[in-house]
Amino acid sequence: MRVVVIGATGHVGGYLVPRLVAAGHEVVALSRGRQRLYREDPAWASVRSETVDRAAEDADGVFGARIAALEPDVVVDMVCFTPESATQLLDALRGTGARLVMCGTIWVHGALTAVPALEHEDREPWGEYGVGKAAIEDLVLAEAARADGVPSTILHPGHISGPGWPVITPAGNLDADVWRRLATGERLVLPGLGLETLHHVHADDVAQAFALAVERPEGADGRAFHVVSERALTLRGYAEEAARWWGRTADLEFLPFDAFAATTTPEHVATSWEHVARSSSVSIAAAREHLGYAPRFTSLDAAREAVARLAGTPGSGVPSLP
Repeated sequence: MRVVVIGATGHVGGYLVPRLVAAGHEVVALSRGRQRLYREDPAWASVRSETVDRAAEDADGVFGARIAALEPDVVVDMVCFTPESATQLLDALRGTGARLVMCGTIWVHGALTAVPALEHEDREPWGEYGVGKAAIEDLVLAEAARADGVPSTILHPGHISGPGWPVITPAGNLDADVWRRLATGERLVLPGLGLETLHHVHADDVAQAFALAVERPEGADGRAFHVVSERALTLRGYAEEAARWWGRTADLEFLPFDAFAATTTPEHVATSWEHVARSSSVSIAAAREHLGYAPRFTSLDAAREAVARLAGTPGSGVPSLP
């Protein structure tokens, strides 16, 4: 098949594109062309690459037509962030025979009632990102339900992790000093009781799910799936296990969120709140059943691989892993 990947050079694309090439597909990779690949791979030599400014072309009303002109069998859209952008793409693909596989987020859920949450449960998102992605999902799946609509699938990754990508820490943010404290045995302050949860996923496991959705339309079309590791982590458990990477015992202190906020920067506070307030923990049962999804990495495995790349780098302050 000819597979057009929009946002192909991102963290997931670095794993997805080689997977698609290895499976024998013709790949057209679209990106802004402003960053190096996260992962070098010989497969890129056989990929047709195009540079595109999606925002500008969306504004001009030509992006969807650009994609349709590539005559794809499948479009993988990793970087759709507004319903308007999704609508333009769907309008252009309708009637072409192309399928659409789009990247969502587990943040389409609001506060969870029972965990792990299923795809249809607690759908009251909050925050610009979660609300926007939920609106896109509604559009895409409504389109898939039409007799003349574009066959479509939505995949909802958790906190994407892996080498070369900042990983969400046990404090729910991207503060590298969290890793330094765990590595050196210094006290680490965490918000709440430490029982709040995070649900990571390795970028290669996300790529696995997208490749499966490309190749298994009978199980994928018209559905949304969570794409995460087997199990979520509590903040406390995550910190304790991470400290052991350096042969340490975590020295942890737990504070109510307002008191925790006084211990770090506004940027880290905002990121922690986004993660801790949601305390994501979602099920992959549907992806297992309908796609054959089987994550290779646990949440801790994914985080450790990311931290191993960070550790020992100049300016990080994080000691190398043993």
